Amino acid sequence: MSSGPIDNVFRPPYEWATVVAALLVAGAVLARPAMFLMTPLQACAAAVAMVLLASWRLLQARRVQRFRRAVRELEPYALRPTEVPWSKTSVFLGRGFYWTARHTQRMTLLAQPENEHLREPTRLYKWARSLERKPDAPAWLTRWTTRDHPLNPVRPLPPVGGNPALHGVEIDEEEIHTALAELNNHMMVYGTTRVGKTRLAQILIEQDIARGDVVIVFDPKGDVDLLLGMYASAVRHGRAAEFQLFHLGFPEISSRYNPIGNFEQITEVATRATGPLPAEGQSAAFKAFAWRYVNVIARAMAAVGERPDFRKIYAYGVSIDALAKRYFTYWLDRNVPGWKDKFDPFPTKEQKDLVQKAEKNGRDIELLLLAQFFKTSGYQDAIFDAIASVLANDRTYFEKLVNSLYPLLEKLTTGKVADLISPEYDNTEDPRPLLDWMSVINRGGIVYCGFDALTIRDVAEAVSASMLADLTSVFGRIYKHGSTYGMSTGEGMRRIRLHADELNELIGPEFVQAANKGGGAGLFITGYSQTAQDIEAKVGSTAKAEQIGGNLNSIVMLRVKNIATAERVTDQLEQVRVFTRLQASGVSDTNDPTEMADFASRNEDRIATEKVPMLDPAWLMKLPKGQAFALLEGGKLVKIRIPLPLPASEEGVPGTWRDMLTEMRLTYANYVAMNPDEGLTVEGSGNGF
Repeated sequence: MSSGPIDNVFRPPYEWATVVAALLVAGAVLARPAMFLMTPLQACAAAVAMVLLASWRLLQARRVQRFRRAVRELEPYALRPTEVPWSKTSVFLGRGFYWTARHTQRMTLLAQPENEHLREPTRLYKWARSLERKPDAPAWLTRWTTRDHPLNPVRPLPPVGGNPALHGVEIDEEEIHTALAELNNHMMVYGTTRVGKTRLAQILIEQDIARGDVVIVFDPKGDVDLLLGMYASAVRHGRAAEFQLFHLGFPEISSRYNPIGNFEQITEVATRATGPLPAEGQSAAFKAFAWRYVNVIARAMAAVGERPDFRKIYAYGVSIDALAKRYFTYWLDRNVPGWKDKFDPFPTKEQKDLVQKAEKNGRDIELLLLAQFFKTSGYQDAIFDAIASVLANDRTYFEKLVNSLYPLLEKLTTGKVADLISPEYDNTEDPRPLLDWMSVINRGGIVYCGFDALTIRDVAEAVSASMLADLTSVFGRIYKHGSTYGMSTGEGMRRIRLHADELNELIGPEFVQAANKGGGAGLFITGYSQTAQDIEAKVGSTAKAEQIGGNLNSIVMLRVKNIATAERVTDQLEQVRVFTRLQASGVSDTNDPTEMADFASRNEDRIATEKVPMLDPAWLMKLPKGQAFALLEGGKLVKIRIPLPLPASEEGVPGTWRDMLTEMRLTYANYVAMNPDEGLTVEGSGNGF
């Protein structure tokens, strides 16, 4: 099998000659033992020896043939959800092998010109495909050529694209698992559109639900199979009662959720409400003004016992008078008994300037009188000072400073979405459940969050960012107060598995905190993105993007579209030495009349070594769909195939979901139709995952 230091597994299977010769000898010895001067017993022993030799060489020939076939095609790989293996201590990723220098050597061999025919389809295969394209081709013949059967020598190759040799350089696969504890350092999955990111998410989520973890999924676009798979898994493992749906596109059946209603520090409200505002260049100053304005409103609302939400923030932002008047009255009632006897609600002649100011700015005159009474009486209060500073500004001028806030709040408080993310907690007639993250963690919930980003992108980005900030606050409380914070039982800290598709849409300062501190609160993040540049563009800084990448220690890289993203894996790998064979020949002649030879020739095979990267970045741009390289457990490089989950059934889903599922499919189908080169076949065995 071995040909010197270079184990050329792609050479022709010369062992077949030995197999045939050994079997012929065995037959001849058994048929005519006397011809070979053997007794019958000796002939039997010799025949057995020849058969053993033939068997040994047959195994070697079959191995070479398997390698030569594997670099051109791979068998399909699919699993039913019930067949996905799971463990309390490890995470299943797929089937594959650990990539070593041996596989880099094989890729180098395969790139040689003499092996070019192995990478291309056979002439018979090309003829079959050409025949199928002809409109007048015999139907019985095309039915045979297109049949997906192992005995069909021209069956169509799986439509997964890429270079199958990247997995074909190893024929001995095994199940690939990584330690669950390693994911506490978080995982990042890169891959261009429609190459298998969501399918990998399904495999991981299935295991999380089976394990009993808290599972939270952020799905900006809305994948029907992902949602159905989650719900089916929850039913299968007896956790259907723990399942909760939040979807901006279908508020009538969604759980209600207030992204800014729960907080530990009141400043979190302003941070979440203004987080989506631009903060580059001159916009940073306007964002700071908007943040301070919302913070003043939130502090006053919290003081009078009113829970903040986007609708109220917008209403008070347009006109803070009602809230300010309510707060002044509340403070005076609480701290100055009998103050109403001292306060005159009607302006005097001396307060003519105050009346003019109220008329000019459209302020409530009684509010300004209250503010003046508060100030002249010498009362001290931080919230009053903040509100008074707002009232002291010219209203038109102040609105210009915070004007960037209004369009955002307008989008979040328009239509049915307003009732969804600004819920009335005391409305007992609304049957929709309320979503509260501490409650979800406490009871071990499963939450699918769909943001309908294909339809309402701005709202989706704002709500998803606020939701992540809210989650981060909860993780911070658990991290600060201990593993049993908020728990109603003595079970201790729960494991929280957060899957975030289109992670770049959620990235912000809060995410860095979640990734840093979330591990101590039991948080395991798996993020999904198309390129590393998506995250860099979102945060606006290479340094910040590297900071985020430093918190995502395990990397799974499917097919990507640019070198920079591929190098996030390849730059972490060492270089290896590979063998190269150089053929040399030469001829020398002689003029010595005493020599019988007129010339001498020589042929040499020289073997040298050269240093090359273990993984070429270009290879990651040629991966077939459903295949990936993974950098796990501190630098182990693994080549994996992701099993394709078979389509989830709608049986057992709530009847109220029917219209939602139909519309989600239609929306997603339209998206794929607009991106025809990104489509992914998900039916039958032809996808080859």
